[in-house]
Amino acid sequence: MILGSHLSIAKGYKKAGEIAVDMGANTFQFFTRNPRGGKAKALDMEDIQALRDIMEEHHFGPLLAHAPYTLNLASGKEDVRTFGKNMLRDDLDRMEQLPAYLYNFHPGSHVKDGVAVGVERIVTALNEVMNGDETTTILLETMAGKGSEVGGNFGELKSILSEVAYPEKFGICMDTCHVYDAGYDIRGNLQQVLDEFDSVLGLEKLRAIHLNDSKFGLGSHKDRHAGVGEGKLGLDFLLEILGHEPLRDVPFFLETPYDDEGHKREIALLKERME
Repeated sequence: MILGSHLSIAKGYKKAGEIAVDMGANTFQFFTRNPRGGKAKALDMEDIQALRDIMEEHHFGPLLAHAPYTLNLASGKEDVRTFGKNMLRDDLDRMEQLPAYLYNFHPGSHVKDGVAVGVERIVTALNEVMNGDETTTILLETMAGKGSEVGGNFGELKSILSEVAYPEKFGICMDTCHVYDAGYDIRGNLQQVLDEFDSVLGLEKLRAIHLNDSKFGLGSHKDRHAGVGEGKLGLDFLLEILGHEPLRDVPFFLETPYDDEGHKREIALLKERME
């Protein structure tokens, strides 16, 4: 089982690794820069090497870098798309120096222009940014279908992957809260949802999972995360998906509404119940 939470790298990558070890995790997710965008801090290669040492000593699984929320490649505003493309290119360049090869982003919002237009903009932007030499796997996140979000169903994600120039560089990050809120009954029939995912996208494309409970529940399109066992999905389901054999090598990341100590308690609970 590969399990961690979202951690801040404000005090450095080594510190984040130490916090992960303390909370009983063997991976973690982090924002590449301020989640609202802005310039990223210069990389400290000694700090990064210290994290590599921690990861090797404690047998970490893959880390997951998360793009800022301000990255919106589906926007109808050219300046917003340009900002997003520049940020994405910079992040991908930085990823080549980090001990993380998974990079997740929200596909974006078309803002009333329609899904097809949003998808076209996303594909165009990705093809302009990427050169095919990246060693990073870029993950599209499943969304809750709130407002004009792209990615509220598997077909919309497939429409992106079908048109990018380097499909082998892409995968999917499934958010358990998002897919449930989008209308996929993973709580009632996990295998059926995974079978549908496999038929549309291919299960081999599932490279990471955000392990979140849902505050509002099936088909709500709300995107409100709840703590482990405190929402509509419930603890039994979260344990079920954690222990699901076909997902054994997929890393899980908590994005529940708690701080590091809260995530430490949640990880301890999940590990205890999984024994």
